[in-house]
Amino acid sequence: MTVENNGPLPGSGTNRVPLSRQRRGVLQYLRGQAGPVTASALAQVCALHVNTVREHLDALVDDGLAVRERSSPSGRGRPAFRYRARPPQESPAREYAGLAAVLAAQIARSSADPRRDALAAGEDWGRVLTAGQTPSTDPKEARTRLLDLLDEIGFAPEADADAHQVRLRRCPFVETAREHPGVICGVHEGLARAGLAALGGAPQEVDLLPFAEPDACRLHLGQRADDENHARPPASPGTPRAQR
Repeated sequence: MTVENNGPLPGSGTNRVPLSRQRRGVLQYLRGQAGPVTASALAQVCALHVNTVREHLDALVDDGLAVRERSSPSGRGRPAFRYRARPPQESPAREYAGLAAVLAAQIARSSADPRRDALAAGEDWGRVLTAGQTPSTDPKEARTRLLDLLDEIGFAPEADADAHQVRLRRCPFVETAREHPGVICGVHEGLARAGLAALGGAPQEVDLLPFAEPDACRLHLGQRADDENHARPPASPGTPRAQR
């Protein structure tokens, strides 16, 4: 695949705008909490309106300075988001970008089928990240939980209301992905496949379109694998898959 777009921003948030005084204050309050907190709880500590705090928290998540996760379900209604600060020294993209580049180059150079091996590696990663989690019987909830996981890793996903069509606005290894898209993007697709399979009971299709937009990759979630097999005509022998 030839990469023509710049694609997502780095997942480390290296291109972020400097924090405003108020946003920096929210981050300091968040770092002072003993554990993950809701926007409402933090608003009381900060003495700010909850909508203002939520806006700052979401921006901190986009910048890689905070993590957003869902509370455990309790009663009726959708569980609230909780937030926690990343340690100041934590920078997964910087720590592992060099290793990712070396491994991607090795797979691309030595593997008889780099995409197959990349998918397998990503699936192993996805199973590790979701180990011990209870699958959901609700396919939409499973997709939403996968997006929470991708958000924490650093992809900054932006999805439609049903979490079917997703824009990945950041990538932890975007520089290496531009050099070896078939490998790095294959790992990420494998991660999403295994993650969604572990988080939900019903099979759902996962399709990643790398660098599909000038500033994002696209991820399609939710079509059942058996439905797609009936809907899509078989590919001719030797015909490469689009965008790969």
